Amino acid sequence: MKIVLGLGSNLGDRLKYIREACSLLERELGRLERESSIIQTEPWGFESDSMFLNSVAVFVTDKTPREALRICNDIESRLGRVRDGKEKGYKSRTIDIDILFCDDMIIETDELTVPHPLIEYRSFVLEPLKEILPDFVHPVLSLRLDEIELKTGVLHDKSTNKK
Repeated sequence: MKIVLGLGSNLGDRLKYIREACSLLERELGRLERESSIIQTEPWGFESDSMFLNSVAVFVTDKTPREALRICNDIESRLGRVRDGKEKGYKSRTIDIDILFCDDMIIETDELTVPHPLIEYRSFVLEPLKEILPDFVHPVLSLRLDEIELKTGVLHDKSTNKK
């Protein structure tokens, strides 16, 4: 299976966290097939003085989506991401790893929604995706990534604790 991940960091040595996450993912999840450029962006969904570095990476894996989620969450923890279970909304973090796509699967569970439901609202995800996977067809929207227009406006994210 090909799994597409979004990576972001806005605390500490941001580039180091993204590189270390990719290295750990390659060891534990599967082969890194393709990676986008790293871009710097404003925080999305919350206020912070710290800018984000963001990228997108494609891995080839034999793991299930649930196993991939566990691996991503474990790597986030090892790289210093703190989740207290009570947090609401977004906050600054050493590393964030979001599952964007798992092949063309559509998954909706309490712990995982794939494709990630906010792709078309996040330029920091959509632009790197278009860079490396312009012809990939979003399985819910039925559009190639290079055809998806960025949506703007106020969005209330009900999936703040989902990947």
